[in-house]
Amino acid sequence: MDWDKLRIFHAVADAGSLTHAGDSLHLSQSAVSRQIRSLEESLSVTLFHRHARGLILTEQGELLFEATKAMVKRLDAAAARIRDSEDEVFGELRVTTTTGFGTLWLAPRLTALYKKYPALKIDLMLEERVLDLPMREADVAIRMKEPSQADLIRKRLMNIRMRLYASSEYLADHGTPQTMDDFTQHRLICQHAGTAQVAAGAALVQELMSHDIPSTLTVNHYFGVLQAVLNHIGIGVLPDYLAEDFPNLVRVLPDTESGDVPVFLAYPEELRHSKRVAAFREFVTEEIFAYRKRQQM
Repeated sequence: MDWDKLRIFHAVADAGSLTHAGDSLHLSQSAVSRQIRSLEESLSVTLFHRHARGLILTEQGELLFEATKAMVKRLDAAAARIRDSEDEVFGELRVTTTTGFGTLWLAPRLTALYKKYPALKIDLMLEERVLDLPMREADVAIRMKEPSQADLIRKRLMNIRMRLYASSEYLADHGTPQTMDDFTQHRLICQHAGTAQVAAGAALVQELMSHDIPSTLTVNHYFGVLQAVLNHIGIGVLPDYLAEDFPNLVRVLPDTESGDVPVFLAYPEELRHSKRVAAFREFVTEEIFAYRKRQQM
């Protein structure tokens, strides 16, 4: 199959227009149209439905577009490896992690990475959905469980635990509970049971909810739990790594906590030699080591 025709098909499918595809490829509309017709004839299928407002992929066109998207991602990965020089770290690195960890732990620490590698372009993608690294939806992932996808290099960074925290002002006004029975005088703040969260945290919330707690505030993300705790609304279930960056958080009921939540760094096998990935891996590892060392002091 002619790659030039596939490249033009991909541009048309992506743009939904012969004109826009031609502009991006620096080709005339008629030249693009001829290449698409030639490709359809070679495959003996119709790839697009023609409409006055643009082009829509047929079922066969959608299958081919999925294949060309995968090819483009592979080519982009190869180009990225080629651009990596022996001595410099530069260019785009797409990093995915959960919204909470990325917002509250990773993003505030990126200053150190940019200071060392000012030419890096980090695309930080924060979402609870697990992106497909082998299909290059992202280059590197930090996940709150061991990745299950094949062909990934993975490194366990640390364990975190979900614990109970309140602000010092809240405890000054409402007292500090000594047992779970004391929670009848307090408000519990936690993630809603139906929201995406680590299994160990959900199990802790379920156990807490089994007690007679008269007042609760449930939020669909623990960033909201943190804000509620910092504003003295009650006692919240939060990951332990927040305590260092938010010194106003006071741990409550120290015997009550979740099981370990493993934090993994992962990236595709094909990026093993990427300078950008190596720089990010080194940065995260150093930050985790420094964090652990401070925890032991």
